Amino acid sequence: MPLVPLRVVLDHAAEHNYGVAAFNVNNMEQIQAIMEAAKETDSPVIVQASRGARSYSQDNYLRHLMLAAAELYPEIPVVMHQDHGNSPATCYSAIKYGFTSVMMDGSLLEDAKTAAPFDYNVKVTADVVKVAHSMGVSVEGEIGCLGSIEHKAPAKDTGPVDPQLMGEPGERHGHDADLEQEPEPEGAMSHLTDPNEAEDFVAATGVDALAVAIGTSHGAYKFKTKPTGEVLKMSLIEEIHRRLPNTHLVMHGSSSVPEDLQEIIRKYGGKMGETYGVPVEEIQRGIKHGVRKINVDTDCRMAMTGAIRKVFAETPDKFDPREYLKPAREAMKKICLARMIAFGQAGNASKLMATGRLK
Repeated sequence: MPLVPLRVVLDHAAEHNYGVAAFNVNNMEQIQAIMEAAKETDSPVIVQASRGARSYSQDNYLRHLMLAAAELYPEIPVVMHQDHGNSPATCYSAIKYGFTSVMMDGSLLEDAKTAAPFDYNVKVTADVVKVAHSMGVSVEGEIGCLGSIEHKAPAKDTGPVDPQLMGEPGERHGHDADLEQEPEPEGAMSHLTDPNEAEDFVAATGVDALAVAIGTSHGAYKFKTKPTGEVLKMSLIEEIHRRLPNTHLVMHGSSSVPEDLQEIIRKYGGKMGETYGVPVEEIQRGIKHGVRKINVDTDCRMAMTGAIRKVFAETPDKFDPREYLKPAREAMKKICLARMIAFGQAGNASKLMATGRLK
């Protein structure tokens, strides 16, 4: 079947109270891992690409990989989503290449670093909504800037840290971009989503989904201790959902950074400081209060990296890329399986197909 709009999938998720993992991809093996997990669990999926991924893979390669996924797995509804579009032009180019959903992140200016005024965010997002909706494409917007309240730096006694685990260069957001700062005694939550602004933003733009800032951040280094209500403001999600019960909420920076994957990377020569991600049970709490899309990237990167390091360490004679990409693909598939089950999307692909909304 053809790729489907985000709105159709999230509407079904809202009706049946489940969440949908949105997995970032850069290459064929990642897409294969997602689709095999979706087939095994009967899950609808959101496959998304950042600007960095589109540059790395090139749009035509990525587009044909996604079309292949839709062709090879006709029983699985698949959304092709542009993650963190930094300008209307970026979103329009994604639509040109067949993306069925785009994120216009107007919470920052086009440089993807500078916090943007509310009026700017409304204007650029509303412009994208008008164009996208005319073409049957869904739009995600964002209010607030991603970033941990802790402003934490990686542990300094573990050696150099792989920059790939810090989020994509030039695409880290808000306070997450400055990991060396100490926690702010005042105003530490100023970058989080204001429920009043969220209401006004949705009314002014007509977005299909809204990403909210509650203290999560991109990359592996999110929290120095297991996050609690003091650093992960789940109560904000509950309040926004109360005010906007018909708006699909999105959690960004929601990888759980599992300790077992950290240990595998360290065991086979990798360098990772101690860090904590977003607990799955906190995401499940969010799903109960309107969160329908959950972005997961770092966990998948860690799984693949650990598997590749293991092959290199245990069988240094291997040089065929298939010898290490196969176990890497399988490791990512396990992460995808676990998240699809935990978020409740498992078993819902066939149910969504049966509704007839995708014809």
